[in-house]
Amino acid sequence: MSESSNSHWIPLSDLMMGLMMVFLLLATMYMLRVEQTTTLIVKEYETTRNNLHRALQKEFEQNFKEWDAELLGDMTIRFKNPEVLFATGSDKLKTKFKEILNDFTPRYIKILTGDQFKDSIKEIRIEGHTSTFWKNSSSSLDGYFKNMTLSQARTRTTLEFIFLLPETVENEEWLKTRLTANGLSSSRPIKNKNLKIDEEASQRVEFRIVTNADEKLETIAKSILKIE
Repeated sequence: MSESSNSHWIPLSDLMMGLMMVFLLLATMYMLRVEQTTTLIVKEYETTRNNLHRALQKEFEQNFKEWDAELLGDMTIRFKNPEVLFATGSDKLKTKFKEILNDFTPRYIKILTGDQFKDSIKEIRIEGHTSTFWKNSSSSLDGYFKNMTLSQARTRTTLEFIFLLPETVENEEWLKTRLTANGLSSSRPIKNKNLKIDEEASQRVEFRIVTNADEKLETIAKSILKIE
């Protein structure tokens, strides 16, 4: 009886071991493919970011000081002088900011819609940021939501102004699927060297670019998490 049982269990254990090896091999092959794909996407992202950063720097480097703007490492262009952008508590663009957008927007769109970058752009985010302060607010949360309403109104006004520019018309359909207005209130303040919030510097408008590579990397990350 014992010998008969053993004769059945030995092949079964071999079968289980074989299946485990197959599953291990398949998992290893999948992870290698993920790693290779991730490497290619990272290279694509780095190449696109570096080339786009250089193109933006070359195009606007003579204007940043005049506009009180700067180009960040992630391709974001930040307009950082609140006195130029909007009046306190208002969503109406000041004359100077309109002049800046009249000059900036056609050149910016021309770069992004060029053959080199057009297919790599997923989203162009107009982001409005405020200080943490709101006069006569009943609480910090109340001030936060009032600033949220204001920042959303400001980015929408900026978006509308851009779409009404004559130079925007020929790229209107492409922009409608990518150019967005995002009011972020005081959720992303700028801090000084002492790590204290710089209320004035926090009041800004940013043009942030999201590439297709960002979405691909996010999809890969989610698939890896599911496996784990």
